[in-house]
Amino acid sequence: MRPNLLPLLAIFAIGAMTPAPKPALRVCADPNNLPYSNSRHEGFEDKLATIVGRDLGRPVEYFYWAQRRGFVRNTLKAGKCDVIMGIAAGVGPVVTTQPYYRSTYVFVSRATAPDIRSLDDPRMHKVTVGVQLIGDDFSNTPPATGLTRRGIVRNVRGYTIFGDYREPNPPSRIVRAVERGEVDVALAWGPLAGYFAKRSPVPLRVVPIAPTADGPSLPYTFDISMGVRHGDEAFRDTLNQVIARHRPEIDRLLASYGVPRVDAATTTASAGH
Repeated sequence: MRPNLLPLLAIFAIGAMTPAPKPALRVCADPNNLPYSNSRHEGFEDKLATIVGRDLGRPVEYFYWAQRRGFVRNTLKAGKCDVIMGIAAGVGPVVTTQPYYRSTYVFVSRATAPDIRSLDDPRMHKVTVGVQLIGDDFSNTPPATGLTRRGIVRNVRGYTIFGDYREPNPPSRIVRAVERGEVDVALAWGPLAGYFAKRSPVPLRVVPIAPTADGPSLPYTFDISMGVRHGDEAFRDTLNQVIARHRPEIDRLLASYGVPRVDAATTTASAGH
């Protein structure tokens, strides 16, 4: 007797109609770099990746590498992952999306300390100043260069943006220096400063660096985008659509992490217990 093949054919047809699972959204990230990302997915870039993955119906996977020199080369360009969630717009090695926020370097000080808002404030020559450094001199971040141009050098302490990677979130040391009284005021990148000041046991003040006479040759504000490989412009365009669809959600996310914004109304941010 010939077996009834209809049930088998029906099962086959159902299987044929089931769409193949979408590939993972492979994210390049640092496993020890709050407020941006960490291995426990606690950073705002981790949360942003979740938003993107949910919108595209793709599971999120991470390839971790410390965000130091060679990060782009060893992650995105090496094909280990497909998107960097936060990078300055227009950076050469990658193709960037439209910006999803614009932030600035800021002053960080104790809430009870003098309220300094400009590099041209005369008190900058007298207080102890902490500044983020990339290398071994004062010519590698905009605030460091601005201080050098004004002859503010002897009262300055440098804090590398890389820090001791054996510690949690090594770049946060500059904010802790203000908290502990090691420096009177620090010049730091806004998202880092806003996040750790908000969690400080000592009330801290965070204010954007006021416009200076340095002009466009020395910017203190930067647009931040997502970055993909050259040749992945179609994927870049897809990410632009995701950003547009989720703009209010992204704004709320950034606000919850204390990110100072200069693409929207900016006010003094005070953080305490």
